[in-house]
Amino acid sequence: MIFIDPPFWPAHGTVFSHLISDTSVAELHAFAAAHGVTERAFDLDHYDVPERLYAELVAGGAVPLSGKELARTLMASGLRIKAKYRVKSVASVLELRWNALMPGEPELGAELLDRWNESHRHYHSATHLLAVLEALDALTGRSVPRTVALAAWFHDAVYNGTATDEEDSAVLAQQCLKDLLPPDEVAEIARLVRLTASHSPASTDSGGHLLCDADLAILGSPADGYARYIAGVRQDYAHVSEGDFAKGRAAVLRQLLDLDPLFHTERGRELWAAQAQENLSGELARILDRPGRYGTDGPKRGR
Repeated sequence: MIFIDPPFWPAHGTVFSHLISDTSVAELHAFAAAHGVTERAFDLDHYDVPERLYAELVAGGAVPLSGKELARTLMASGLRIKAKYRVKSVASVLELRWNALMPGEPELGAELLDRWNESHRHYHSATHLLAVLEALDALTGRSVPRTVALAAWFHDAVYNGTATDEEDSAVLAQQCLKDLLPPDEVAEIARLVRLTASHSPASTDSGGHLLCDADLAILGSPADGYARYIAGVRQDYAHVSEGDFAKGRAAVLRQLLDLDPLFHTERGRELWAAQAQENLSGELARILDRPGRYGTDGPKRGR
């Protein structure tokens, strides 16, 4: 069911309501799209909608609740995103992590955070960076090699949704770290960043196994987390038509399903492999079931 609280929260010269689902993020996205709520209004577990849309959304089926009732409903649904994944909290957590990893280099950390928080990013944002770092902790028991951790920080530091993003990110890592670390470490970090373009590390590449598994851990999320991921990726490619995006996304899904293995570490397979197979196959089936959604040129990236 869809719920909405009264317009109360001031911003941009008006006041806003919160629109939520107590069932699934997919239901929330479908309702918002059907009633003309822009994708940019989505904030992890709710939509911020301006006062002018309130009556229309209620007429369309959104159930009015007080602000407190809506907050309790979202909490009880299990769909609420933890505070640490909100933008301000994510920045604070990442700042602490960077200072522990590279003490004495706060300016570089701030520069990287500015990149990860660029306004055009939705899935490929600071939240994704934190998720990758936490996935690395899960894979290693918090004993992440410095080269792998730094590769995580740089792996999408340049993000424009193009085929050169990984290469550009690797070059950025080389430029930023050349005077801070030994040359062999810098070279290894750049190599690992480039590896995230294909997620196909060699069988003996332990660092590559860790980074690739952590980067793809989102694929093994529970259904609602995966739905948020899909929505974020679509927002990252909002400039691409629906048909072209569907074609490109289908190609990415096939590429991921063809990876054997998809996860290279034993722990990664235990944590994410089964759910990832289900998520990827289900998304691809849904795309293929939509007639007329294919164009001629999909996005260059899509994960």
